[in-house]
Amino acid sequence: MFYFGWEFPLLDALQKIHNPFLDRLVVGITALGNGGLLWIAAGIAMLFFKKYRRCGFTVLLALLFSLLVGNILLKNLVARSRPCWIRTDVPLLIGNPKDFSFPSGHSQASFAAALSIFLNHRKLGIAALVLAALIAFSRLYLYVHFPTDVLAGIVIGCLLALAAYLIIKRVRPATAAADR
Repeated sequence: MFYFGWEFPLLDALQKIHNPFLDRLVVGITALGNGGLLWIAAGIAMLFFKKYRRCGFTVLLALLFSLLVGNILLKNLVARSRPCWIRTDVPLLIGNPKDFSFPSGHSQASFAAALSIFLNHRKLGIAALVLAALIAFSRLYLYVHFPTDVLAGIVIGCLLALAAYLIIKRVRPATAAADR
């Protein structure tokens, strides 16, 4: 199994800050990223408002790229075990994931969507990026991803958001200041 020597000590340190309040809060935060459903719903909702339509298309394209690149290609290609599969003595607060660990799908989809929003609407995007960062952190707190899984998910998600933004910008150029 491949992991860096600093990854388990960092994950173990996070286990020391667990408390009932944080546990409930972090489980709730991670649930927001499950299946990318929150981000998909946000993207679809944006399609109904002219001001946000281009942003909605960007979010949905970035999420499609995330699904294809992260969940279908990279997870199966790298086939990295999760930390909770290696150290089974750490109690999990959520169900034990069945898919591989690299990259973090929650982190990748969250940053793909959040950066897509930011590139189109800065103020709304800042809130989305904060939520994406909390979702990414939750995966470490819950012991289901290595830090490098999360970092890779963030980087790949951002690259996919940028690609989606450039494609949508070319295919659907802004027609008014309201589209920006």
